[in-house]
Amino acid sequence: MKILIIEDEYVLLKTIENFLLTEKYIVEKASDYYSAMENIMIYDYDCILLDISLPGGSGLQILQEMKKENRTGNIIIVSAKNSLEDKVQGLDLGADDYLTKPFHLPELHARIKAVLRRKQTDGKQILQLGNLSVDFARRQVFVENNLLKLNRKEFDMLAFFLTNKNRLITKDALAEHVWGDNSDMADNFDFVYSQVKNLRKKLHDGQSDIRIENIYGIGYKLTE
Repeated sequence: MKILIIEDEYVLLKTIENFLLTEKYIVEKASDYYSAMENIMIYDYDCILLDISLPGGSGLQILQEMKKENRTGNIIIVSAKNSLEDKVQGLDLGADDYLTKPFHLPELHARIKAVLRRKQTDGKQILQLGNLSVDFARRQVFVENNLLKLNRKEFDMLAFFLTNKNRLITKDALAEHVWGDNSDMADNFDFVYSQVKNLRKKLHDGQSDIRIENIYGIGYKLTE
């Protein structure tokens, strides 16, 4: 899952980044209003950690701009301001949660997982599709009662496909979601083809009802 940290306090930014990297998230960061807006308007994120007080503008302004552009990002406001007015305004503008500094990193992680789970599975911890069940909390996939062994990238791809069932997923979107901005530096999408091929084989060999269709020249679509 891809997370954007918008925070101008360098030590806290690095602390959160290092923690999330150990939890196997893809992490990108911005330390001021303008760089944050640039990232948000170019890329899609599974979750955004948003400070209110930023050089060049405020987190509330970012929420206002995102609302105008109909962009969502599963936003958790992380702020030193424990103001009821800020909380109400932030939530009204589209934030999903509000965490006051200082906080413990495991609490932040719990908030992130809760937001992602609500958005991806309508609050369900386990998603069932055909004879396939996915436990997002434990990152496990079962066909019937048999565990399907997937590596981290394969699981991330499957989760992305499942939460976009029957939608066309372009190769660019899949690469950017699973591999982050590093995908921009790739000369081609061979690394995407390889991972999708492996995932397809495991789903087929495991006798899953799920199929990943190839939309020639564009991308993929997951169907049941």
